[in-house]
Amino acid sequence: MRTSLELFRGFLREQSDPEACYALLARHSVDQVEAYGGAVAGRTVVDVGGGSGYFTAEFRRRGAQAWLFEPDARELGERPPEGAVVADGYLLPLRDGAADVTFCSNVLEHVADPQTFLSELVRVTRPGGLVYVSFTNWLSPWGGHEWAPWHYLGAPRARARYERRTGRPAKHTLGENLFALHIGPTLRQVRARDDVTLVSARSRYWPFLTEAIVKVPGLREVATWNLLLILRRCPV
Repeated sequence: MRTSLELFRGFLREQSDPEACYALLARHSVDQVEAYGGAVAGRTVVDVGGGSGYFTAEFRRRGAQAWLFEPDARELGERPPEGAVVADGYLLPLRDGAADVTFCSNVLEHVADPQTFLSELVRVTRPGGLVYVSFTNWLSPWGGHEWAPWHYLGAPRARARYERRTGRPAKHTLGENLFALHIGPTLRQVRARDDVTLVSARSRYWPFLTEAIVKVPGLREVATWNLLLILRRCPV
């Protein structure tokens, strides 16, 4: 509960103090990776879509050999991590099985073909390695991102409201760089794959019953807020 409250307070300060917010989220996320896969020290970690590098920095702080692959150079900011690569997540410039851990935070809802994107994450993970994938599901209260929760009334209306209220264009447009991704279909597709084992499907931020809530159809689409999938690549 304490951790969830800290994250919630951090998210409230995202606009005024993004560095503190994302540093906190990075620590929490790497804690989750280590809870499922052990200490990351000495391991090779691939951070796909990690923006300005908060996750990569935290992995490195804990002794991992971490590398950031970000498709949008603008998201890297003024001081990207050393060795950051501008690369398409659909086609990563890495050999098969290069990573012990492949990490992808809140990217899946921004790609048009999430299953092909997921296949690339699996490809670059070694057999037995861990894949960490989280996304904000569409029916979550935060599903519309900057124009949430008004997306419940329809994306065009929510986007127009945001632009009227702020006087600036919204960052996201449904069907272009934000897609209505749902938990039920995603879980069915992941479970049908023969290249990964689903270790855990849980709410990323929820303080209790993190896995139980994901098992309840309908309710999970709203109450989960953000789905975390922990996958392990199957032996070749």
